[in-house]
Amino acid sequence: MLDQETIRTFLTVAETASFSKAAERLHKTTATISYRIKLLEESTGVPLFQRTTRSVLLTAAGVHLLERSKEWLAWLDAMPGELKQINDGVERQVNIVINNLLYEPAAIATLLAHLVARFPLTQFTLSRQIYMGVWDALLHGDFSLAIGVSGTETLSETISLLPLGEIDWVFVLAAHHPLALETGALNEAKLRQYPAINIEDSARHITKRVAWRLTGQKEIQVSDLSTKIAAHVAGVGIGFLPRKLCQRYLDSGELVTRTIPAMRPPSPLSLAWHHAQAGKAALEIVRLFEDNASTIKGFLTPLNSGNKLAEQRLTFQ
Repeated sequence: MLDQETIRTFLTVAETASFSKAAERLHKTTATISYRIKLLEESTGVPLFQRTTRSVLLTAAGVHLLERSKEWLAWLDAMPGELKQINDGVERQVNIVINNLLYEPAAIATLLAHLVARFPLTQFTLSRQIYMGVWDALLHGDFSLAIGVSGTETLSETISLLPLGEIDWVFVLAAHHPLALETGALNEAKLRQYPAINIEDSARHITKRVAWRLTGQKEIQVSDLSTKIAAHVAGVGIGFLPRKLCQRYLDSGELVTRTIPAMRPPSPLSLAWHHAQAGKAALEIVRLFEDNASTIKGFLTPLNSGNKLAEQRLTFQ
């Protein structure tokens, strides 16, 4: 007999630890409350309360039912809104994957504040991925949209792209690094003597990429961009960094740039989404990037051209 009224009666008795107080709150008689709990215990086949002369305490089974009942009632209360949301074309769940180069907590918070205000019943989940791991998550994971896939050409006919701009790379050394004192050209023989600092590509189904490492060169892998920048500043190793994300260290003189035989070309990044499956929440994110709205400006900080390429969106039907 797990109907809604019985569950609410059970919850009230559990909260008040009293049949009489529960009766007062529910505007029922104590006998009615006691009888309904008795029927509930008979239908479940287990005692839910330990009754004493002074109080009513939950049994272990009662504690479990209490947790489940709160979830069930919350679900029932939210159900009308969820059904209306689905009928209106708004997703219940939107999973977003973000390139680690564009992953900025303040930018994410600003975007989420906007989305939660517009779509209060939608569950938003975010993931940070690296290099081809962004494409991997969009193609092989349950993700609706990706901020910062590499390139400006889609890897699937079901995915639309909006070019966002390019990452401009600089080869950096700590100011006190031995190579910073070299006056001649930095050839591969000299570079190979020092470890490359890299972040491992997070792709699982797509071939991983290595940002920069010479054959036979030692590599130190770190987990995120902040650690990579700190390792360069500390003189632990060498390699490429996004110019705009390390500019303050260049300005302060903690890092210096050098030219090497094979410089890393700019990396174009795009917004990508499943166009056939996109609901109103995902399309709202697309609109914000198309309009170059202030809500998404923080994601574009590391990029050279911001959203100037917005009109070049590639849509594949």
